[in-house]
Amino acid sequence: MKDTMRAAVYHGPENIRIEEVPVPQIGQDEILVKVLSANICGTDLRILHGHHRKYPDGTVRIPGHEMAGKIVKVGKNLYKYKLGDHVFIAPNMGDGDSRETISGNNNLDPNYRAIGINLDGAFAEYMRVPAEAVRQGNVMQISPDEDPAVAALIEPLACVLRGQNAVGVRSGDIVVIMGAGPIGVMHMIVAKARGADRVLVSEPLELRRKQALELGADQVVDPVNEDLSFKVQKVSEGRGANVIIVAAPSKFAQESALQIAAIGGRINLFGGLPKNDSLIRFDSNIVHYKELLVTGTTACSTYDCLQAADLVRSGRIDLGILVTKRFQLSEIKQAFEAAEDGTNLRVSLIP
Repeated sequence: MKDTMRAAVYHGPENIRIEEVPVPQIGQDEILVKVLSANICGTDLRILHGHHRKYPDGTVRIPGHEMAGKIVKVGKNLYKYKLGDHVFIAPNMGDGDSRETISGNNNLDPNYRAIGINLDGAFAEYMRVPAEAVRQGNVMQISPDEDPAVAALIEPLACVLRGQNAVGVRSGDIVVIMGAGPIGVMHMIVAKARGADRVLVSEPLELRRKQALELGADQVVDPVNEDLSFKVQKVSEGRGANVIIVAAPSKFAQESALQIAAIGGRINLFGGLPKNDSLIRFDSNIVHYKELLVTGTTACSTYDCLQAADLVRSGRIDLGILVTKRFQLSEIKQAFEAAEDGTNLRVSLIP
């Protein structure tokens, strides 16, 4: 193996560039993975634009947390893993003795560490898997036949599962997904797989609405030019939606979720708002008199990733339809542009 590798390195807002950097050295309890695919998600776009709190001024780091690869080096203390194993790496790690990590919620640990967030990540030819990630079970085997770009989707799928578990999406539910970006579409696919009776997708962009219909939405609504509440009332015979998942960073969407919820409805505020504009008008009487459950979820735990990996292996859902563009690492600029242009669901880098 050569001593250097190509990597996309963050040097500040709008400044991610391809460089030749040393191949990471691993310790006796660590693993080196050859990156086969690394997808670009909304978090990476925030990093690019300098809007991520873990990338303060002066940060120089390799982003990329949604990945799959192949083990090429194993620390001498590790016997469970073999050279050539194809793996997905869950990105989040918690303090080993924190309440959050012990309870299976390492993503909520105040001192969490994450690959591609505050550690070097997967926008590179090779990536080091830290000892705590190995120890906490973040390394999960996948089939060599699995498309690595699809296997990398285990991470966002885990986030979706966490959100839907919080509101208990189940058979017979009428579900409204607000936002038809890649995460909204994934929520739609999972809700259908869990037996939802009807899934409506609210999305202002026509192209996104068309994609959602093609991928299985029962109905799409333009919330700007159509009355979402009327559409929900019609589909539900006046009851409202059992589940509303706000998968877009929209204050209007979050506020309107209360209005369309059925009695006993469950709401998940999945998409975070900009940190400098995060206050919404919240009618607590609606929550009180309808006995609504309003939840928020953020990121995913390693256990969420384990559940998502099992779901992918089961073949019950097809995530391949979400990977719409692939680029070489050297085309990082074009890849980010494609990820942000509103026409693609998931863009994958092939280092």
